[in-house]
Parts: sequence; C-alpha cells; structure tokens
Amino acid sequence: MRDVLSREAPTLAVELDSAGTGDYHLGEPPDRRSQRVARARGIDISDLRARQVKPDDFARFDLILAMDRANLRDLEARRPRDSRAKLALFLDYAPQFGAEVPDPYLGGAADFERVLDLSEAAARGLVAELTLAENTPE
Repeated sequence: MRDVLSREAPTLAVELDSAGTGDYHLGEPPDRRSQRVARARGIDISDLRARQVKPDDFARFDLILAMDRANLRDLEARRPRDSRAKLALFLDYAPQFGAEVPDPYLGGAADFERVLDLSEAAARGLVAELTLAENTPE
C-alpha cells in the first residue's frame, strides 16, 4: 500500500499501519518469502514488525481492512461499541479478484507472488477511491 501510494498519489495524506488479529509472531519481521517477493519488485518491507490489533486502532483509523472473512469476523468481534471505523475486506477494492487474499504461509513462492499481486490490485483500487474522494467537492 505504501508503495502504491508513493507512486500513484504521493500527496495524498494517509496514515497506514499493519496488524494481525492473532498474537503469534509479535515483533517479528515479515516472512522471508514475503520480503523476497517484495524486494524483487523494488519494495522493502523488512522494517515492518508484527503487532496485534488493539482497541485504540478502532478510534485511530477510519478504515480497517481484513485479508479474509475470518479476520473480518475477528475484527468485528473486537470492535468497540462506539467505534466509527469502517471494516471491510481488502479485496473489496479489487473485487474482480474475489473476496479473500489467501494465506500463502504453507505454500511456495508462487503463492507469495499471488498475494502481492492481489495486494497491489486492492491498494490501487483503494488509492483510486481515496483520490476521487479527496478531489470531489462536498
């Protein structure tokens, strides 16, 4: 998402973060295979560290995206009653590719490539929507 923003909408003011619903891999960098696939496309994700979604994320962010329906359900269950954050699937911004981004963890390099392809498509769709919203008078 950061890469797509920097290329396609560098002046768009967006705060991004990444978090999981599970508490495993906390503090760890992305899987080496993810890093390798991203690096091959000129994207450095080595500085990212896993963290778990926390209650204040629902106040801090306007939009919280899940990669699949199970994580979306987890987010909905954690969502504070007073939260106005919109919850959605990431691929809602690239619906031509389906609804869910598959977990590549047990797969091979092609699975990690596919996840990056899907993520880039959804990021482009989201950036296009945000850009349109920013340029549309109220």
